[in-house]
Amino acid sequence: VSFTLTGHADAGPYGSDIVCAGVSALAISTVNGIASLAGFEPIVEMNEEEGGYLYTEVTSGMTQEQNNIAEILLENLLLGLQSIEAENSEYIQIKTINDK
Repeated sequence: VSFTLTGHADAGPYGSDIVCAGVSALAISTVNGIASLAGFEPIVEMNEEEGGYLYTEVTSGMTQEQNNIAEILLENLLLGLQSIEAENSEYIQIKTINDK
């Protein structure tokens, strides 16, 4: 399971973009929660030079409990992003891809 964030919301001036701040807070909280609460480090790739890019992957090989915790946190991320999208659809688009 993975998620990718790309681009900038451009919903306001740098430092005042509430959409970007909300998305960033949700994503970083999810990554930190997986590490702290599920007890394993997900794969994380970021473009720190240009910003606007975050890739996070939860790999296999974890316990059922770790998997359950990660799944809850990822579902919570999606719910939060959907709430932001509902109010700011011109600045955020969510694509869900199931590769089962």
